[in-house]
Amino acid sequence: MTVDLHQLMLDLSEPDQGVMETLARSEDDLMLLGAGGKIGHGLALMAKRAFDATRRSQRVLAVSQFSDENVRNAMERDGITTISCDLMDSAALAKLPDVGDLVYMAGQKFGTEGAASVTWMRNTVLPALVAQRWPNSRFVVYSSGNVYPFTTPRSDGPAEDHALGPIGEYAQSVLGRERVFEFFSRTNGTKIVTLRLNYAVEPRYGVLVDLGTKILAGEPIDLTTGHVNIVWQGDANRVTLRSLDLASSPPTILNLAGPRHLGVRDLACQLGRALKKEPVFTGTEAA
Repeated sequence: MTVDLHQLMLDLSEPDQGVMETLARSEDDLMLLGAGGKIGHGLALMAKRAFDATRRSQRVLAVSQFSDENVRNAMERDGITTISCDLMDSAALAKLPDVGDLVYMAGQKFGTEGAASVTWMRNTVLPALVAQRWPNSRFVVYSSGNVYPFTTPRSDGPAEDHALGPIGEYAQSVLGRERVFEFFSRTNGTKIVTLRLNYAVEPRYGVLVDLGTKILAGEPIDLTTGHVNIVWQGDANRVTLRSLDLASSPPTILNLAGPRHLGVRDLACQLGRALKKEPVFTGTEAA
């Protein structure tokens, strides 16, 4: 099955009333840092559609190195202003415009083993450069549920006041990102909301795509991590923009995940029935 990218982008970028009310109160442009990934286009377009619907003249600025020129062209066609920039270049960072609201999406992502030094640089040093560049702006900062330890499937998962326990260098560096932004929030009064996002999904990526790909390839699905939280990327986009209203100093912390945990075995069996192929499993669910 092929994905209708235009229709998908419309689905991912449909603003609700809350998004329009939040952005209607904004007096300045909105800038997304690290917007060249799969999340960026839908999120930027949602903001653009909300500004248009409320007859606001603010721009949506998408900043990235844009290694894929097709991504940049698609954004421009949708009326999003794109800026090519290496955020690790402090001189280039200084030339970016002053804006009132920022969504921080940059950083080394999950699954980048073998590049620990780059991960730490991008996830802890870059936030310091960015926080110092826009001390008077509001930030939504993407973080990850990986800052929490594993919890039992019998629980509802960790709440925002749950004790932290990042496992592995990626998760540790993500907590480092949070702490760096928190330091500058407390030092400069910068208003920030930190979103600990757990596994957003849409037809191009995420847990469901990973499972479906393994089923079709006949590869075994490891059940050791037997339960997950997932959330539709369009819903995550709406929460991201609405959460600007909750930015504070020190930062507000919000978990962003689906309303319940789901069994990996059950998800794979449902996908297998839809794909007409029996999934193969290995391992057993950990406690």
